Amino acid sequence: MNKFPKDFLWGASTSAYQFEGAIKQGGKVSSIMDRFDEQPSYPKGITGFKEASDHYNHWKEDVKLMSEMGFKSYRFSISWPRIIKNKEGEINKEGIKFYNDLIDELFKHKIEPIVTMFHFDIPDFIQEIGGVCTNEFTKQFEIYSEVLFKNFGSKIKYWLTINELNMFALAGQIIGVVPSDQKINSWQLMHHLNVAQAKAIVLCRKICPSAKIGPAPNISTVYPDSNKPLDYVAKLNLDMVRNWVYLDIVCRGEYSPIFINGLKKMGLEITITEEEKQILKNSKPDFIAFNYYSTMTVKMPTEESLKNTKKDQQQGLSMPGFGESVKNDKLEKTQFGWEIDPVGFRNTLREVYDRYQLPIMITENGIGARDVLEEDGKIHDNYRIEYYEKHIQQMALAIADGVEMIGYMPWSAIDLVSTHEGISKRYGFVYVNRDEFDLKDMKRYKKDSFHWYKELIKNNGENI
Repeated sequence: MNKFPKDFLWGASTSAYQFEGAIKQGGKVSSIMDRFDEQPSYPKGITGFKEASDHYNHWKEDVKLMSEMGFKSYRFSISWPRIIKNKEGEINKEGIKFYNDLIDELFKHKIEPIVTMFHFDIPDFIQEIGGVCTNEFTKQFEIYSEVLFKNFGSKIKYWLTINELNMFALAGQIIGVVPSDQKINSWQLMHHLNVAQAKAIVLCRKICPSAKIGPAPNISTVYPDSNKPLDYVAKLNLDMVRNWVYLDIVCRGEYSPIFINGLKKMGLEITITEEEKQILKNSKPDFIAFNYYSTMTVKMPTEESLKNTKKDQQQGLSMPGFGESVKNDKLEKTQFGWEIDPVGFRNTLREVYDRYQLPIMITENGIGARDVLEEDGKIHDNYRIEYYEKHIQQMALAIADGVEMIGYMPWSAIDLVSTHEGISKRYGFVYVNRDEFDLKDMKRYKKDSFHWYKELIKNNGENI
């Protein structure tokens, strides 16, 4: 038996704001990510996203590199501020042309485009009317969705709705999608996004009946830190708010009663209209995409343990009386402190599939590292090859377990700018020659992992 299906979609991923740059070209209007590095909390000495990897001016070269690697798919996001000019829904024709040209170039190289509709880059005109924190967001997202489906729907087979919707609720101010000085009910914010996602799914079925559409949260298995019963309660609690709330609502059409009761105990609630309940009941996805980097280990917190926790997309989640993430001393770490858990990848795949029994695609998975460009133009990133080998082996075991998978698109295809870590934290199979503030020549160099991944795709993973 083959480890991977014959038509398995090997590829990789990027996002517009981290990769395209060119924030003042092609009729793009401003977005919150254009100035993210200007916030007082942004680390000093780290670049923002204004130039990124300049994919906007290198897209043909970049697609050619993806083709050389043998990509069967490429997951990228369309930039909302490159498509819509204002809250009235005025369309930017230059933006439409850019993405149509990119999509056509991908097809020319036999690469399936996997499109993320929204990946963090909220246009300023949306932020001015409350951003993701109001009902107005869902109306604006529906306008934007309709433009995407009508302009690209005849070409796109796979749509992803909102990248890491769960991180808007869990780390919205950390990742920059919610202003750091704004007080919010994270769960009401999440609900607005869930309704927006549901409306997009319904609209996709209406305008693009042959397309498939699904969510793209960041999901990870949660381990209890010990065999203490209360630590297992913490595991169940954080499993719910880390993973299942966001998939239950889109796959099952309603929030868990345990989740709603948990909010009440914390003095919180979600306002849901009857119309929204109906929309959420009728928007089951065709598949589940998710991003996986590591697992989470948790315990029931004490007052002392909740002090001084570092927080980002993968660590630092803590809720008094509910659960707290802690370090797992059984796992290796990346150069940037993220835990590495390939077996946890298999566990996560199994949990998601067993719970929802929908096909899965992986839309992010990877290791950020301080890659070094040698004098001879080589980049020796054996740590990346080792990381992928171990994770892909576990993915093959998950498939053997019975998990139905569509494809694997790790992070990232080509170097891009990481949030809070800049260009120094590199993820790509291709090196982009620039530093934090010295743009140099933006020349592309193939890393050792480029050649390794090319061979793996050529053999459909059978050599892993």
